[in-house]
Amino acid sequence: MNNWTLGYEGFEPSKEGLREALCTLGNGYFATRGAASESEADEIHYPGTYRAGGYNRLKTDIAGRVVENEDLVNMPNWLLTKFRPEGGDWFNLMSVEILSCRQELNMNEGIFSRTLRFRDKQGRETILVERRFIHMADMHLAGLEITLTPKNWSGCFQIHSALDGTVINAGVERYKQLNSKHLEPIRTGAENEDIIYLLVKTNYFPFHVAEAARTRFYAEDKQLEVERELIEQPGYIAQECFVEGTHDKSVKIEKICSFYTSRDLAIDEPGLEATEAVRHAGSFDELLKRHILQWAHLWNRCDIQVPDSNRDQMILRLHVFHILQTVSRNSIDLDIGVPARGWHGEAYRGHVFWDELFIFPYLNLRIPMLTRSLLLYRYRRLNRARLAAQKEGAKGALYPWQSGSNGREETQQLHLNPKSGRWLPDNTHLQRHVNAAIAYNVWQYFKTTGDMEFFCTYGAEMILEIARFLAGLTTYNKGLDRYEILGVMGPDEYHDMYPESEKPGLDNNAYTNVMTVYVLRTAIKAFGLLPPKRRHDLQEMMSLKQSEIDHWEEITGKMRLIFHSDGIISQFEGYNELLEFDWEGYRKKYGDIQRLDRILEAEGDTTNRYKASKQADVLMLFYLFSSEELHGLFKKMGYDFDPEYIPKNIKYYMERSSHGSTLSNIVHSWVLTRSDRPRSWKLFQKALESDIADIQGGTTHEGIHLGAMAGTVDILQRCYTGLEFHDDILFFNPDIPQGLEKLCMKIKYRGNWFGINATPNSLSIVCDKCDLEATRVKFQGREYELSPGETLNFDISND
Repeated sequence: MNNWTLGYEGFEPSKEGLREALCTLGNGYFATRGAASESEADEIHYPGTYRAGGYNRLKTDIAGRVVENEDLVNMPNWLLTKFRPEGGDWFNLMSVEILSCRQELNMNEGIFSRTLRFRDKQGRETILVERRFIHMADMHLAGLEITLTPKNWSGCFQIHSALDGTVINAGVERYKQLNSKHLEPIRTGAENEDIIYLLVKTNYFPFHVAEAARTRFYAEDKQLEVERELIEQPGYIAQECFVEGTHDKSVKIEKICSFYTSRDLAIDEPGLEATEAVRHAGSFDELLKRHILQWAHLWNRCDIQVPDSNRDQMILRLHVFHILQTVSRNSIDLDIGVPARGWHGEAYRGHVFWDELFIFPYLNLRIPMLTRSLLLYRYRRLNRARLAAQKEGAKGALYPWQSGSNGREETQQLHLNPKSGRWLPDNTHLQRHVNAAIAYNVWQYFKTTGDMEFFCTYGAEMILEIARFLAGLTTYNKGLDRYEILGVMGPDEYHDMYPESEKPGLDNNAYTNVMTVYVLRTAIKAFGLLPPKRRHDLQEMMSLKQSEIDHWEEITGKMRLIFHSDGIISQFEGYNELLEFDWEGYRKKYGDIQRLDRILEAEGDTTNRYKASKQADVLMLFYLFSSEELHGLFKKMGYDFDPEYIPKNIKYYMERSSHGSTLSNIVHSWVLTRSDRPRSWKLFQKALESDIADIQGGTTHEGIHLGAMAGTVDILQRCYTGLEFHDDILFFNPDIPQGLEKLCMKIKYRGNWFGINATPNSLSIVCDKCDLEATRVKFQGREYELSPGETLNFDISND
């Protein structure tokens, strides 16, 4: 097995959507699913193309109300290239006899390929070899190469090379009742004999989208002169021609495409730029060479190696590959966030959630400038967050649970339960903890990079404004002399209100309350770290007085948490009064109960009645913080939380989780590392399979789960190595499971590059040669100094 290649043998129509999502190619600017180039959207294929941050809004009258949704737009299909032998049908995988079929995603070089041998109804056998790339170095270019070889016949091929702007958003079944036509045609045209172009616009914002294609034909390495017929319809343009095919001799179709929008920097008009780009572009092979070189540079710094496990290695590289395709240096000036489902499909409408929490740690340690640009997406929407807080009668910044183009709350008002067919109110906007995640991400980026310029100019202001909002979210309970947070949702999502209540929201969600204390403490620390002039400027600009900071300090000492009598942290107030759920009975009845909320709603019941969680909620605290950090937070709040209670809490909540989110196995694997390494490793391997095996039973074809992908990588880089950053010191406390024979990676910390090699019994840290200062490293309680060009070697004692 080649651990750089994701390969599929045979053609399985029911699995084509999953393969298309996993074989998506992208470069951080635009992405195209791994659909067959001859295909159009149907019940088998979905050849979507998406521009990073390419959103549009549409209104729909549904379930008795008008709802407005902002969607990631399915852009014109540049892939569409059809062929047929003269007198035959257009090639379709469903209408020929497939003699052999293999699809491959070459992650090392960023190439998707197909090789087929088929027999048509006339008995003609043909070999098709296809390769494609989305150029990582030149963000506007893509290439498609199709080689056709007649095996037992000679005759003409009819070729149809198109740009299709009539596409709609139809990639998610449960969205199909919503309006989905986002594009309107502007113009089409041809330039020179081999270039066509298409210009469309989105129908709400609007912005213009241009594609151009240069199609050429080759036989025996010589370009063929062919007569072309131009086909134009509103929003659609194609060239058709006939090319002579000879027995056992290949004909090659080379299609070089460009993609531009009116939002791009350093351009004139997108249509002109698109045609200019393909006119001057090199050949497929010339472009491919530079594209492969760019991927080689990326892998040199970004690869994580587990040498003794071929499948695990392949999946890890698949996860890293999709991270690097979703955000790259091409993303830096696009003003985009990182979407939960990548730019790989239309699930979650391309919106930005809290998944950054799981994605940024990988980027912080490899390409921190990407994290910086993604945090600036949040900063540019700070004023919108301030406005949202004002609408709630609060101060500070209230960021949305779902964010898209301008930072308004994009959470849908209604969501469809496909099991019952009912449209239901969506209360997930009450997940105020997304604000704490943003503050946490800012602080972790600063701790990892020491980027004081970013911290002073942008980061501290975000942390302070989020702290201000979260402080305002608290209510003082005079009788208890405690601060409370009422009417919110935690990460769990199965609980959005009390069983007998008509008002959404829950009180004293433990995760939200503890994260609020964390943010307030961080804000106080951040305020003290600012240079005096910047501190004074922010105080004036925000009207931030010392009395308000003192109030934050008071809240951190009096935040309320609810505990069960046995030392279990209650997920929220009243959780212990809920019913225990019949897990065994429902597993026998339904088998897969990951989406227990949908099952119960279809039965006329609700998860709000039960001690049942979709994903980690309380356990997120043990994911984000070490036992020492948690002890400090709890002590600050006035609670004596013994670290001995942590395993009890983990056991309690793991027994009550349906793992309805792909993030669930990530968190559970992480929190078990110190107490149950074999089980942690087992859950890690299950998390690896989340998308490649589509363990949720039919969601990955709508878009990958980028947070889960990044989370698996982060378990290796930080959890199993015990890697932390405190007080300008690099901490290592490895706990390598026996299933992991060796782990090799590079990380970047404060400008220095380090090579890390870990086994269950040893740890080696090599600092690359450079002109930077030595780094302080702490291992098993002892501090060392590691200078550039030096190596530290440690033996790991396992009790």
